[in-house]
Amino acid sequence: MLRLVLLLFAGVTGSLAVDYELLLEDPDVFSRCTEPQPGALHFEDLFNKDDLELDQEAEIIHISGDLTTIWDVQPTDRISARFAVMHFERGSWEPTVFSLATGDFCSVMFERDSYWFKQWTSHISNRKEIQEKCLNTRGTTLVHDPFDFRLNLENITGPTFQGRYKVVCTFEAFDEKNIPRRNSICFEMRGEVKKLKKKVH
Repeated sequence: MLRLVLLLFAGVTGSLAVDYELLLEDPDVFSRCTEPQPGALHFEDLFNKDDLELDQEAEIIHISGDLTTIWDVQPTDRISARFAVMHFERGSWEPTVFSLATGDFCSVMFERDSYWFKQWTSHISNRKEIQEKCLNTRGTTLVHDPFDFRLNLENITGPTFQGRYKVVCTFEAFDEKNIPRRNSICFEMRGEVKKLKKKVH
């Protein structure tokens, strides 16, 4: 899922582009949010990942196995999702202009042009079931075909990126009266950005 957000950088245009890679700090990939909303839960409160295998090899993460939803929300809830990139600067995390948000994640999680489909949900083999149950039905298993993704930032123009960055992932459930539930999900993926190469067009 990390590359879903990092690829947002590729939308910047210019004559000179640079590729970067993000080297994760946490071998478990998903870290707890440093500044969560009150009552926010972690990735492990969204999914049981006992059957998920993550094997990091340099800049590639090999993913296989299943995730089972355990989030304590209702099947009728609307799920919003937000992914925001932040930079560690002068002792604190500062927001960047790069973010992605949707007010109804369940309705778009299998859209073919979306970042999450290209890099994550396209590898879910029981798509029909997940389209019906999404992330808000406890006990639903997302079955993955084995896949790899590289933690790259591609075709970046403008100022040079360096140092520590993180992607903050937030999922929030809203009940039938559109009132947000108190048990939102927040997790981060943190790492060091390194320049790979330059491309001249």
